[in-house]
Amino acid sequence: METETFIPTRGLRQGDPLSPYLFLLVAEGLSRLLKGAESRGELHGVRVCRDAPVVSHLLFADDSLILMQANKENADNLKSLLDCYCANSGQKVFDEK
Repeated sequence: METETFIPTRGLRQGDPLSPYLFLLVAEGLSRLLKGAESRGELHGVRVCRDAPVVSHLLFADDSLILMQANKENADNLKSLLDCYCANSGQKVFDEK
């Protein structure tokens, strides 16, 4: 879905009252991307034991932990998701060379 470009004129700084809400908003976007990829079978999370649910990511106060099976397919799919996430959050995407 295409939206209009948003160009901020002032930044948020650590300690700003809006910072926690901004993190929650952005972290929810990352969480949805990861859940969508997992439901499509593009990423495979891990289980801590046989009967435990699959876990692909954990989000903390200001950290994100991504858990997945260690293979090239998962790594490539995760890189694609993170590139999409960076591009949509206004960060520059770096290509491997």
